[in-house]
Amino acid sequence: MSILRNKDAVDPANAGSGSGDFAAQRAAMVEKQIRGRGIADPLVLGAMLEVPRHEFIPTTSLAEAYADKPLSIGEGQTISQPYMVAAMTAALGLGGSERVLEVGTGCGYQAAVLSHLAAEVYSIESRGPLALAARARLERLGYKNVHVHCGDGTLGLAECAPFDAILVTAAAPAIPEPLVQQLGASGRMVIPVGSSEYQKLTLLQKNGGEMTTRVLEECRFVPLIGRHGWSKPFHE
Repeated sequence: MSILRNKDAVDPANAGSGSGDFAAQRAAMVEKQIRGRGIADPLVLGAMLEVPRHEFIPTTSLAEAYADKPLSIGEGQTISQPYMVAAMTAALGLGGSERVLEVGTGCGYQAAVLSHLAAEVYSIESRGPLALAARARLERLGYKNVHVHCGDGTLGLAECAPFDAILVTAAAPAIPEPLVQQLGASGRMVIPVGSSEYQKLTLLQKNGGEMTTRVLEECRFVPLIGRHGWSKPFHE
């Protein structure tokens, strides 16, 4: 997979996969929603420009594929707002050699973005139908360095640990301890933490035996269901 590097402006003519119309929409998305909100990492911008978001949503939502909002993907889940995908990705500071764990595969879009910035991406989804669909979609689109698993994401993937970075795409009441344990000695984790109504996007950084956390911004995600998360969906 190619990635655009060190570009100061997005050229719609070089907007990666998809038809001309979708490519133009994707270029506009990157310029207005992502670069326009202060995300300047050329690797992240390139990945967002390359991944065809319209391939990851239901056909009934194609007209809103590049809209500035999350969209329903079924099973009570959503594909995150493009800006949030980019912001979480940028916070990990990936350089291309990392092994990354994503908790909450959903439709596979975030994993596809990560695949352009990491050596290997391991993604875990608790809902079987979503996991199977995401795996098939990612394989069809050629994302060979993404490995989708089905299970309790709050437990991580101990058999594949340690990870250089972990990205959690659902809100947790607290940072799950198994994920902390599976993070490498200099690893980073980005996770939404808080209540059902209000969460803070949090960056956790390990430095040897020490660990620091920093709040990046306010956010609102669907709940992280599992042993170390919530027991049921919000507002059920």
